[in-house]
Amino acid sequence: MNLLQNLSGAIGRQLAAYLSKEIAINSSAPPANPLHLQASLRPGDVLLVEGNTRVSTAIKYITQSTWSHAALYVGEHLSGRGAPADHCLVEAHTIEGVRSASLEAFASLHTRICRPIGLSEQECRQVTQAAMDRIGHRYDLRNIIDLARYLLPTPPVPTRFRRQLLALGSGDPTQAICSTLIAQAFEVVRYPILPLQPVPGSAQVQAPGFGPPAFRRRHHSLLTPRDFDVSPYFDVIKPTVVSGFDFHNLEWVD
Repeated sequence: MNLLQNLSGAIGRQLAAYLSKEIAINSSAPPANPLHLQASLRPGDVLLVEGNTRVSTAIKYITQSTWSHAALYVGEHLSGRGAPADHCLVEAHTIEGVRSASLEAFASLHTRICRPIGLSEQECRQVTQAAMDRIGHRYDLRNIIDLARYLLPTPPVPTRFRRQLLALGSGDPTQAICSTLIAQAFEVVRYPILPLQPVPGSAQVQAPGFGPPAFRRRHHSLLTPRDFDVSPYFDVIKPTVVSGFDFHNLEWVD
């Protein structure tokens, strides 16, 4: 058994190294101005990234989305944890596992800020604390093995089944992928990410005078970077607009 586990781990590490290699991509949009991005972020924000690695190809295909990676902005909350001074994000890295990171790592990539609505300062701190407490955990290499086969051209996977494929993995609580890490952090304060299915038989509570509908939580292993973008409970923050964009100041070359 130990031999098989060691072999599986070795294969997973080799795949992780291969899939984490950067490749040339045709980005869907230019990267944000780094200064505008830094000025716009607040602790608790989710930074979505259009990745440029081989594994990004698989994640984009499965989720049918621009976004292949997500990181949680924790700001100065990392101080005192031995992280470099410019580190302000927590992410699950393919090779290094859950780690802190700087904005510099994503300076050349298309990104999007998704901000949870209505979190108190205390709740925001609970979310960032939950993510920081996982620093040092391993990346779910079993998930990498599952994703690797989708690098094949046009894999025959019906769209309706793609989300279920992301539930594959080790199931080890000390391992995570990027979106799982962040989803679990928000679970600490029971913050919703996607509209959850009403509990069967609860439709009547949506009628006037019957209070809000009842919902069920979606398992964190089924959440992807894309879900923070489409969630009705996260606001999309555009650094260029927040920084005071005025189209009158643009210079055009005819």
